[in-house]
Amino acid sequence: MHVPDGFLDAPTSVATGVVAAGVVATSLRKARAELDDRTAPLAGLVAAFIFATQMLNFPVAGGTSGHLMGGAIAAVLVGPWTGLLATAVVFLVQSLLFADGGITALGTNVLLMGAVTVAVGWGVFRAVQTVLPKTTAMVPIAAGIGAFASVPVASVAFVGLYAVGGTADIPLDNLTTAMVGVHLLIGVGEGIITFLAVGSVIAVRPDLVHGARRVLEARELEVRTTRAAA
Repeated sequence: MHVPDGFLDAPTSVATGVVAAGVVATSLRKARAELDDRTAPLAGLVAAFIFATQMLNFPVAGGTSGHLMGGAIAAVLVGPWTGLLATAVVFLVQSLLFADGGITALGTNVLLMGAVTVAVGWGVFRAVQTVLPKTTAMVPIAAGIGAFASVPVASVAFVGLYAVGGTADIPLDNLTTAMVGVHLLIGVGEGIITFLAVGSVIAVRPDLVHGARRVLEARELEVRTTRAAA
């Protein structure tokens, strides 16, 4: 979904840039509450993982391909504010060094693939967590569902921006059908990758996963005593 330069007009690109800058600035302040000495290194690993997986594309349909967006997985692993910062860094590096997404469209890409996917992925994750059993085994499932939901919502947000300031000669109804249809399929891949990645971390270090904190805090401490042999 990387938006190239010139696909949206200048006022729309400037507006999304201003909003994205505000969101990133807020995240810089809020992320301090999510990180500590144990979890801070994980934020760098999450950014590196998203960067590497976004370089890999998988076929979807009709000759199109998709890649991980990473907002949901970042939010679940390191928290929504830190997750947004991690994705923003990835998009910045991709734009400057790999021409993946335009420089003038950087704010648009941070807003769509970062802020929207983080917010939707985290929100759906938390909602699903409230109805699933409070066990660490359910965390990857909730994360996968949140990741799946985040992708088509981001595509709808893109269509909304295009309706406001799109410069290409593409009928809005055709664009909406194509974007949502393709990104529903991409969302399936996003959900599977997120489920596997979060599950892998949960299996070895559940204490590092931000989205598992409520589950771990809710666990009752079991004290077992054994009688001494007579």
